[in-house]
Amino acid sequence: MRRPLLAVVAVLVLVGAGVGAAFVTGFGPFAGGADSDGQSTEAFPTQTTATPSSGDSGDSSGSDGGSSSDGTTTTTSEPSTPPFAVTIDDIEECGQTCRDVTSTLTNQQETDATGVTVYSRIFVGNSTASDDEVWRGSQQVGDLPASESFTATRRVELSYTEAFAVQQADGWITIQTTIQTDQRTVTYTERRDVT
Repeated sequence: MRRPLLAVVAVLVLVGAGVGAAFVTGFGPFAGGADSDGQSTEAFPTQTTATPSSGDSGDSSGSDGGSSSDGTTTTTSEPSTPPFAVTIDDIEECGQTCRDVTSTLTNQQETDATGVTVYSRIFVGNSTASDDEVWRGSQQVGDLPASESFTATRRVELSYTEAFAVQQADGWITIQTTIQTDQRTVTYTERRDVT
């Protein structure tokens, strides 16, 4: 009678240890942070790759009224209007650690932007250190005429470990959005309280 009971207890201990290890390491069903399209882990562009022309970026005007916004870019001149605006139109819950985020990119320039790709990364807390990254995704837009907009919905899924890290940072995340075009690359950084 004791022998089968010990065997069951031993199996439960092994399974519990395996699940605990998977949770701590972010492996298996607890893995997350990658875009559902299987984005590569190579570095995202975050700097102007060509010499900035007058009118390059400044503060992000893409805030949707979140808790706070700290728009920064890597370019050097200060225009009256940034070349692009990024706005969050809607956030819908699709699970405990999942959100469908609808956002709009608007070309605020007087000229068309060609070869547009938007790269987004989400970090835990107020950091943009690579160790704090919990999600990344990209969206090819193509050509975006002057004063036109492009709207897309992306699914953001975090592992339980990553969601816990956000909770430990008092609900603060940093969103870094890079718009890369044939003409320039502009990066906006925004901090949000998602609690």
